[in-house]
Amino acid sequence: MAQELEPLLQNGGGGGCCNPAGGGAKGSPATLPSLARTVLKFLMWAVFLTWASAIFFYPTKPAQAMFKNWMAATELPLFGITGSIFLAFSTPILILAALAYVYVSAFPGDHVHVEKKKLRSLSFRLWTFPVLVDGPFGVVSAVEFIGIVLFIVYVVYAMTYYTVESVSLISKIDIPSLVGRELLLDIIGLRFGLVGLFCMVFLFLPVSRGSVLLRLIDIPFEHATRYHVWLGHLTMALFTLHGLCYVISWSLVGNLLEEMTEWKEIGVANLPGVISLAAGLLMWVTSLHPVRKRFFELFFYTHQLYIVFVVFLALHVGDFVFSISAGAIFLFMLDRFLRFWQSRAKVDIISAACRPCGTVELVFSKPPSLRYNALSFIFVQVHELSFLQWHPFSVSSSPMDGRYHMSILIKVLGSWTEKLRGIITDVQEQTRNGSKSESGRLTACVEGPYGHESPYHLMYENLILVAGGIGISPFLAILSDIIHRIEEGKSCMPKNVLVLWSVKKSKELSLLSAVDAQFISSSVSDKLHLDIQAFVTQESQHPLEEGIVGDDQKAPGIFVKNGTTMSGLVGTGDNFWAAMYFAASTLGFVLAYALAQVYYVRRFHVVAWWHLGLVFTLCMAGGVVLPGGLVVLLWHLSEKRKLENDRWDASVQQHHAEEEAEQTTNAAGGDHAAASGVSLAAMQTTRYGCRPQFEAEFAAFAERVAGQQGGVAADVACWCAVLRVCRPVWRGNAGRRTSAAAGGGAAPPPSSTSTATASTSRCMYI
Repeated sequence: MAQELEPLLQNGGGGGCCNPAGGGAKGSPATLPSLARTVLKFLMWAVFLTWASAIFFYPTKPAQAMFKNWMAATELPLFGITGSIFLAFSTPILILAALAYVYVSAFPGDHVHVEKKKLRSLSFRLWTFPVLVDGPFGVVSAVEFIGIVLFIVYVVYAMTYYTVESVSLISKIDIPSLVGRELLLDIIGLRFGLVGLFCMVFLFLPVSRGSVLLRLIDIPFEHATRYHVWLGHLTMALFTLHGLCYVISWSLVGNLLEEMTEWKEIGVANLPGVISLAAGLLMWVTSLHPVRKRFFELFFYTHQLYIVFVVFLALHVGDFVFSISAGAIFLFMLDRFLRFWQSRAKVDIISAACRPCGTVELVFSKPPSLRYNALSFIFVQVHELSFLQWHPFSVSSSPMDGRYHMSILIKVLGSWTEKLRGIITDVQEQTRNGSKSESGRLTACVEGPYGHESPYHLMYENLILVAGGIGISPFLAILSDIIHRIEEGKSCMPKNVLVLWSVKKSKELSLLSAVDAQFISSSVSDKLHLDIQAFVTQESQHPLEEGIVGDDQKAPGIFVKNGTTMSGLVGTGDNFWAAMYFAASTLGFVLAYALAQVYYVRRFHVVAWWHLGLVFTLCMAGGVVLPGGLVVLLWHLSEKRKLENDRWDASVQQHHAEEEAEQTTNAAGGDHAAASGVSLAAMQTTRYGCRPQFEAEFAAFAERVAGQQGGVAADVACWCAVLRVCRPVWRGNAGRRTSAAAGGGAAPPPSSTSTATASTSRCMYI
């Protein structure tokens, strides 16, 4: 119908509302020449492709011959065969991580300018074009589909190759048929375990929340978890077949129990393998969607058995076999230790308040060095409610709202959120009565923020934001971010923004008052055309008895001082310290293993495979905890000193917190009323008793954009970034969210014209 045009961002930034002209804008990544960037990318691609090819072609005879030559050339007296295998299969991951730290440190820059070219690239198209929509994998992009196919091809081809080779080998040996079947099952079971171990190399990479590798390719953690799920199913299926082959083989001989309980000194120890497989099966069964959906806490707690799974796997196969997947596990250990350290800090709550629509707003104190964007989310733990439960919430504040605070909105659905609201309302009541009680104290810990490295909402001139209920939270941050950027003259592409917001009751519309920028000046409104269409589905008319819809009657927030701000010890906190932490931990691991070999293994003649596997695992943990922990401590002290120098002494800190609390209270009709401009509420159109008709809304939006550009709707395809936010679904007594409220996708997927918006827009989901 309409001719498709390139995204409006691709016009070189000329149409951007505040985009500086030219590619050499302030803040662009020009720390090193472009040649250095190209060299780094080439090195990373070369290392990755060589490593992946070595794994893919490992079953073949030429690869086996090359591997034997590699072993002979790299086997050192100190590290032996374990060092050679570690160099072949685990060191490439560590090299990639090291190069990634160099890249993100040398080229931090402003992602908005970098990503303009990225939108044109074939790789971006492949990442964002949906190939599968309905199916067991959900929405799958072209790159994801290629990855799925490659893993399936690898498993099928490897096992077929191994099976044919094993049958051919056994057929040449003159042995009884029963012994032949037993031997074949043993060999095939061994190959299933080896292929599963290679798949396990990739299993832990997606769940390293602050991983520099995820930052490098800009895949946020909440999207990468789906890769962990896929790989988890594949890996556990292979390990299950591995164990099943041996169980059948031992049963044929009649010594099943003896073999399962055997713990060999030289060779594979069977009992640790049984324990590891049992832990893995328990995690696998409880992670299946029907079980996870109904019994989330069962899934969560049983998944902590990954420690048992990994440790007993090392005891089962020994150090040299375990070193195949040790690199990815080591990166996960680095991330887990850093998250543990960060989440121990008890964070000051600048404001905790309850809104009349049944929503709780928490405003946390944060250091100015902690960076995030408007599509980030954090994990929150409240000690008074549970020491074990961490709940994810979308950040509802923009980085432009203030350097020292970050806010979230929490819908009260479930016992956890009800108890949280009860504590806040009790404290507010006690404050009004002039009494104080420690029973209402909030002790909160925060982990994160996580999310996209690139602010994708700033890269398109036309945005359509679709939300339901509390799902508006990240869009409040986006709106505030765009308005503040235009006011301050910073780079910002959006010129036309349409918000489609569906709620059940009109009282939920008061959430719009949580936006920091409540009034839009005339200079901003000239550059930004904002249209907020609200749909109240369970009310047929305006509830006049409740007063003005959208009037925020939020009670004054309470201030809770727990002793510190949010910790900056996250992957995006400081690239230099993060790189030092990685380097110190890696060198510490290597040094610890070398010392263990010299002063323990050789001195006491340790030869048992399981014992060597245990030593290897302890050296990994020791490298992370000791030298890595020392760097983290120095990092923490550096952040603390920087905060003290940058911010305030104790008296100034209290004064600033009170100002932040007053600002975030955001009482209607405040001082901004006198300011010239248009209020945000005035841009909202509310319809009752109906739901949004997306095709009609998108078509109308496209016509408005075409009219502004002096064109004809039939000749202009309105390229829109449709940021889809699912309403959080809370289940169980813990009130755990089962679907992400923001940033739930990969790098924004989809240029799809197969939806209802095909005639007017190409949609991009974040």
